Amino acid sequence: MNRWARVRLMGGVLILGVLAVRLGAEPFVEGIRSTDATTLVVALAVTAATTWCCAWRWSLLAARLDVAVPVRTAYRRYYRSQLLNATLPGGVLGDVHRGIDHGRSAGALGRGLRSVLWERTSGQAVQVALALAALLLLPAAVRAEAGWLLLAVATVLVVVAAALPARVRRAVAAELRAVVAARAVLPRVVLASALAAVGHVVVLVVVARSVGVTAPLPELVALSLVVLVASALPLSVAGWGPREGAAAWLFGAAGLGVDTGVSVAVAFGVVSLVATLPGMLTLAGGTQPTTRSPDSTPEEAVHG
Repeated sequence: MNRWARVRLMGGVLILGVLAVRLGAEPFVEGIRSTDATTLVVALAVTAATTWCCAWRWSLLAARLDVAVPVRTAYRRYYRSQLLNATLPGGVLGDVHRGIDHGRSAGALGRGLRSVLWERTSGQAVQVALALAALLLLPAAVRAEAGWLLLAVATVLVVVAAALPARVRRAVAAELRAVVAARAVLPRVVLASALAAVGHVVVLVVVARSVGVTAPLPELVALSLVVLVASALPLSVAGWGPREGAAAWLFGAAGLGVDTGVSVAVAFGVVSLVATLPGMLTLAGGTQPTTRSPDSTPEEAVHG
């Protein structure tokens, strides 16, 4: 395990450890106990739709990088990557596997990996924009706390981006110009990202109601968007850690209870894991051929 992987795991363990020491096991147990059949069915149905939106986004961006992947193939691979993200340490190994799998089948490993990087980054960018807009739905005091949290998330992501090799940053900068210039593609990427974000919020709101949160819907939607942004931090144990810490912080600031925030986050983690289980159907399948870049070379297959 490399140093960065250890840092990611330690970050998630540290957050969960602090919450467990301060709050005890009850909020975690309550989150699991609050998960009911209706919430699980909603999560399965909504996740099927959000996965399609994300697969569509990936297909659009991969085509711009000349490593096209059909939407149906992208859908199967995306489900698998979500399952791996939710069950393996780090919370991103499924995406790494998806990028390597696609890059090898397309004959351009570097661009295959970066197509996944672009897909996840574009989704997060739209989600951050929605979270910033939703801050207006929060009371002033809670808005300030949420703003600080978003600033902390942005700082971590900037540090992670700065740590990328210079060669990768140059390639990403060049591809950014190509993606932004694609006026026919960019609106669809934004639409797919917005629909996916709405789906995730729906699941989180349903989970919060099952836990017993009675906050007004606009406030709960805003809190959910900020928690979802924080949950994308690459400092987790299979996705656990930042989500629970952010929910504890924000729900406490909103007067809903720190314990309640942890319970909501835990319940959301459980239903999200269950919602990725259809990805098991793709684990037995091998890599399927995708559109190979006509100008790819053996060297490009390594360096992208």
